[in-house]
Amino acid sequence: MDAQPKATVPTLYEWAGGMDNFEAWTDLFYKRVRNDTILEPVFRGMSPDHSRHVAHFVAEVFRGPTTYSSNEGSHYEMIHKHLGKHLTETQRRRWIELILDTADVVGLPDDPEFRSALVGYLEWGSRLAVINSKEETVSEPTDAPMPKWGWGETGGPYIP
Repeated sequence: MDAQPKATVPTLYEWAGGMDNFEAWTDLFYKRVRNDTILEPVFRGMSPDHSRHVAHFVAEVFRGPTTYSSNEGSHYEMIHKHLGKHLTETQRRRWIELILDTADVVGLPDDPEFRSALVGYLEWGSRLAVINSKEETVSEPTDAPMPKWGWGETGGPYIP
């Protein structure tokens, strides 16, 4: 009897369509932020490369290429960028609303499994950003691993 090949489950990064889709998503999102009365003050004066860095960060978290950690920063440095910003729950909720709406506009997958993972990560990350924004120093070790997110695995974001 011939053995059937085992199907390979795509990563969230692959399912989303790769780096072009992540970059299109964050590029449009940060363009929209410029016209948002709640978020514009938070991102006023951001680097022109900000949206690309965020795309690379999220793509890596979703098990894509290690572009961010190899060339642009680390999880520690991402946390550090939020220190002292004093983000509010209103700003966090608006960020979630606008980034998910932008995911729809650019055509990221809308199946329940992908969106569950996407929302799970965005909620987790945005809540950490708010917590860290109230701090002046980073308690995370400088060599903290990049979070890894998948298809609903348990054990938190640091899944090998």
